Amino acid sequence: MGCVCMKQMRVFKDPSDVLASQTRFTVKEVKSLNELFKKLSSSIVDDDFINREEFQLGLFRNNDQWSFLAERMFDLFDSKHDGLIDFGEFVRSLSIFHPNTPQEEKVIFAFKIHDIGDTGFIQKEGVKKMMAELLAESNLILSDDIIEAIIDKTFEEADSERDGKIDIEEWKDFVARKPSLLKNMTVPYLKDLTSAFPSFVLKTEKEEEFVY
Repeated sequence: MGCVCMKQMRVFKDPSDVLASQTRFTVKEVKSLNELFKKLSSSIVDDDFINREEFQLGLFRNNDQWSFLAERMFDLFDSKHDGLIDFGEFVRSLSIFHPNTPQEEKVIFAFKIHDIGDTGFIQKEGVKKMMAELLAESNLILSDDIIEAIIDKTFEEADSERDGKIDIEEWKDFVARKPSLLKNMTVPYLKDLTSAFPSFVLKTEKEEEFVY
């Protein structure tokens, strides 16, 4: 792994109570998340960091072919932008998906997912790439014409300035009218990890996969 040296240089020291004060989790839930984090961070290399391959294996069930969505999500979880996710980054990022997290925070995070290249705008090319991958993962086949029509319709509704891109304010207005766009931004299990945790992390001995 090319990031092993960097892992040796980093030490994570944030205690559970600090992370609890910064997120929607209780101290007990943060400790439960630490169990999940340790499983993920040792799934390929036994250390205290999640690298890209471990992230894909844990969240997307495989590490054979790197997906565009996995890449985007990893970059957002990796707030230090050093190619690694430590426990603090992991907990703070998961907190966005907590049922009690304000809608405003979810809206902003969802915007960042679609803001390919971190330009401050959602643009058609990035949306098309994201949509194509999600369709492929769902085993749905749509022609390029249909995909283009869906994207054009979306931008017609969201791009109020008609400049071919969607800024954060336009996105907020669009989501207010289409709240279903945020349905994947909430993970119900995160509301009570202390009772849900046994089924929250799944490991099959044959496949050695971690899912949350």
